[in-house]
Amino acid sequence: MVDLENEVPPLPPRYRFRDLLLGEQGWQNDDRVQVEFYVNENTFKERLKLFFIKNQRSSLRIRLFNFSMKLLSCLLYIIRVLLDDPTQHKGWLPIFWVNRSLPLWGLQVTVAVISLLETILLSYLSYKGNIWEQILRIPFILEMINTVPFIITIFWPPLRNLFIPVFLNCWLAKHALENMINDLHRAIQRTQSAMFNQVLILISTLLCLIFTCICGIQHLERAGNKLTLFDSLYFCIVTFSTVGFGDVTPKIWPSKLLVVIMICVALVVLPIQFEQLAYLWMERQKSGGNYSRHRAQTEKHIVLCVSSLKIDLLMDFLNEFYAHPRLQDYYVVILCPTEMDVQVRRVLQIPLWSQRVIYLHGSALKDQDLLRAKMDNAEACFILSSRCEVDRTAADHQTILRAWALKDFAPNCPLYVQILKPENKFHVKFADHVVCEEEFKYAMLALNCICPATSTLITLLVHTSRGLEGQQSPEQWQKMYGRCSGNEVYHIQMEESTFFADYEGKSFTYASFHAHKKFGVCLIGVRREDNKNILLNPGPRYTMRLTDTCFYIHITKEENSAFKKQGLFPKNVCKPSYHGPSRLPVHSIIASMGTVAIDLQDTGCRSSSGPTLMLPCEGSKESRRSSIAPVLEVADTTSFQTCDLLSDQSEDETTPSDDECSASKEYAKGYPSNSPYIGSSPTLCHLLQEKVPFCCLRLDKGCQHNYFEDAKAYGFQNKLIIVAAETAGNGLYNFIVPLRAYYRPKKELNPIILLLDNHLDDLLRCGITFAANMVVVDKESTMSAEEDYMADAKTIVNVQTLFRLFSSLSIITELTHPANMRFMQFRAKDCYSLALSKLEKKEREKGSNLAFMFRLPFAAGRVFSISMLDTLLYQSFVKEYMISITRLLLGLDTTPGSGFLCSMKITDEDLWIRTYGRLYQKLCSTTGDIPIGIYKTESQKLTTSESQISISVEEWEDTKDIKEQTGFRSNHRNSTSSDQSDHPLLRRKSMQWARRLSRKIPKHSSKMAERINQQRLNLCKRSERQELSELVKNRMKNLGLSTGYDEMNDQQNTLSYILINPSPDTRLELNDVVYLIRPDPLAYVPNSASSRKNSISNTTGQDTRDETQL
Repeated sequence: MVDLENEVPPLPPRYRFRDLLLGEQGWQNDDRVQVEFYVNENTFKERLKLFFIKNQRSSLRIRLFNFSMKLLSCLLYIIRVLLDDPTQHKGWLPIFWVNRSLPLWGLQVTVAVISLLETILLSYLSYKGNIWEQILRIPFILEMINTVPFIITIFWPPLRNLFIPVFLNCWLAKHALENMINDLHRAIQRTQSAMFNQVLILISTLLCLIFTCICGIQHLERAGNKLTLFDSLYFCIVTFSTVGFGDVTPKIWPSKLLVVIMICVALVVLPIQFEQLAYLWMERQKSGGNYSRHRAQTEKHIVLCVSSLKIDLLMDFLNEFYAHPRLQDYYVVILCPTEMDVQVRRVLQIPLWSQRVIYLHGSALKDQDLLRAKMDNAEACFILSSRCEVDRTAADHQTILRAWALKDFAPNCPLYVQILKPENKFHVKFADHVVCEEEFKYAMLALNCICPATSTLITLLVHTSRGLEGQQSPEQWQKMYGRCSGNEVYHIQMEESTFFADYEGKSFTYASFHAHKKFGVCLIGVRREDNKNILLNPGPRYTMRLTDTCFYIHITKEENSAFKKQGLFPKNVCKPSYHGPSRLPVHSIIASMGTVAIDLQDTGCRSSSGPTLMLPCEGSKESRRSSIAPVLEVADTTSFQTCDLLSDQSEDETTPSDDECSASKEYAKGYPSNSPYIGSSPTLCHLLQEKVPFCCLRLDKGCQHNYFEDAKAYGFQNKLIIVAAETAGNGLYNFIVPLRAYYRPKKELNPIILLLDNHLDDLLRCGITFAANMVVVDKESTMSAEEDYMADAKTIVNVQTLFRLFSSLSIITELTHPANMRFMQFRAKDCYSLALSKLEKKEREKGSNLAFMFRLPFAAGRVFSISMLDTLLYQSFVKEYMISITRLLLGLDTTPGSGFLCSMKITDEDLWIRTYGRLYQKLCSTTGDIPIGIYKTESQKLTTSESQISISVEEWEDTKDIKEQTGFRSNHRNSTSSDQSDHPLLRRKSMQWARRLSRKIPKHSSKMAERINQQRLNLCKRSERQELSELVKNRMKNLGLSTGYDEMNDQQNTLSYILINPSPDTRLELNDVVYLIRPDPLAYVPNSASSRKNSISNTTGQDTRDETQL
């Protein structure tokens, strides 16, 4: 075996422990050489160069001294001119000789010697091997002309009165000033402004030209008119301004030649300077300049970082941001890497925005640009993603880098970040507020399927509005819809509130009901002082405290409200309770300048049995009337309906059938075992107990487990929900989870089908003929359109195709631009749509942020714009809780004890409640639900539109008698093409040509011709709807599908809209959908059930986590 200890060499001296202890004493015996670095800087020349040139501060002092010496020499020249008498010499002698006193000569010689020594020293230090380069420089030549003659006069006294053009030192002073400004910017570590330097150069050049001309004309005219300095100044100003009075003119040719030379120089030099100045000015207008440091320290400002700024994005931000009164004094600094387009530039020139909006051309990844925007002093920074990019992941990567750069530069600046894809959200988790587009988009699309128009509800809640939209409309639904759209979410401390301060120690449902009854305010949530989590409708067991923060829905916040008391009743007479619609309290809401006056109802006198809301007797035979139990101040645990979420016995009141029992055994409640991305909130869902093989997920292809190839063969009990998308991204997780939430009954779970191709055959195979909802989100491939508004083109056309083929199908989609909502379910000659278009234009002219709200597809919740997420992000600057509340409403976050959004439909059995106020009391006293709005559907009273007119072929044969048949018009649609309707002459000639041909046909073929003509007439008489119906039926036959397709009814005769927080006297009608915030069912599970749940989860939890799937 080899001796390893002998093989290892000893450690070098510098690694010995003895050397570490003894320091340099242990190095004395080492044969090492100490090397000194940068020895070239120790030379005398390098030290002088370091002091005079390289060091910014010392170089600045030297240049400042040089500049002052040049100004002093010019001042001494002016003093010499004022003391000189040109009459002592005659002829041309005054041009060469002057009178210079001895003290003045001594000062000028001293200045000349110092300047010469400095010039020689700097030339020596800057010498780089070419001496002629140093000698032939113009500053060096001028220095020699102004200093060497004074040095000669020291040794030759007769030359002391020799004229020396010292006034040329002004050009040397200009040169020293330029170098001094450069050193100044280097010394204070600031980026120099090219605009400032150019203006300085222009001004100094102009002053030097004028001063040179003044001194030159004055000196040369010593042999002529004997002009003074003031006369020369007057002559130069009049000449350079092209006025030319002619009262002062040069007489001798040298002065005339000087004037010519100076004018030529001015005509060459000044235009060049002005051109550079204009160019820099235009560049500064593009870059936006800088945000003033003084303004940043005295005024408040926020920064908006975008990759490209479009006019719609800018106006949405400005209108929403400045809609809040306390933000009127804020400045908005826009930091964008692209140049302003024409529309943005035109808007920013409007006085309303030019005083408050500053555009900076720069990148958020450059510290210099962040310094220009004064990011470290900003109140907040909004980072918006470019949702029109084809590669949305790349757009997110840019947003992430911007967020990192801003956090590194200004760690204390609050960040409001918008991200597109959920898998990238965890990279910006450090931001104060984050909005993920695909999370919110798919969650709203999912809730639209089970709670109609949830997207419209959320959009109206997050937009700032006074509720003035549609108030001038003649239609009642538009007035109600527009007025209720002004409701927003606000917050207030309970002890400071007039709305809720009286309900301390009361239950949450009691406070919510009575606040709505008395003030018309809908209390939806609270937050404890010692807890950051917001609880939506914590239920009747929650006791209100004065330190709680209350969140409510109202037309305006309480701080902007004034209260007036109605006339009180006598002491012994109690004010009547709710006994009918005529006696219901009417809440008069007066919206003016952000202030609301509310009529308070007198609730001081109550009956001993509490408020009773009863229906009047429906006949003399009935002695009893239906009544509603009062809402208790303190919750009674026995009066509320609880549910056992583990056994699901509360889902069905009747005994379930065998099919329902078998279906319930397939599902188990639990948390999804696999999360598609980091940062998704765990949600309790209905899961399959056994994992489905991957081969069974293809609906159109059979496998070894089943042979079904279409949705009809599966025999689904509930209607389908079809999602048409180009790719199956991680965002679909947020679409599936709300539809499989634990609080949804198992018998109401809808099958979900993901459709990645939109051909008619695929639509029929996936069961579109018996689907409940069709969700369309396939627009990623059109993001590369050159025109921004064309990003929605594919989605709009696909939805229109589906609408024409399956008109009664509920189609839900989202668009990028709100202006494109007018193309949803488009009818070219629909009179009602044209009327709504005019209404939208009027509301936009009034400055409304919700001008598109009256479009029928948006009001019905069939389309929404994803740009509302921008508004949600802007709102969070003033209302930091808005994102959290929106996520709780959409089910993206689940907080223990917080409720969830759901809906109930008014049936015949519920009509006895009659009004929204009575329903509020009924829900609060029984289930603890809090209603927040109503989704109403009404019949649309329309005149017959031209699009519903169908014209037969016989009417075209006789062009003289064209009459519209009203009965035929109401039953059929227009089946003629636009070409025929636009060119009747062409149609008439073609029919005449056909008749001439028919005369030439042989008689034996007349029967065949009649049969063909009859078939042709039948085809022409067929309506467009019949053609589409037959097309679908034929395709279903070819695919081997059962022809269960019936001609669907048109839904254009109905309209739907939302009333957020309506007044208590609002009538309930059949099929109304009421939005509810239902308490968390887990909060009502008894301890025994929870212990049972724990025991079950301990025994089967691991297997469920491994095997259950959505």
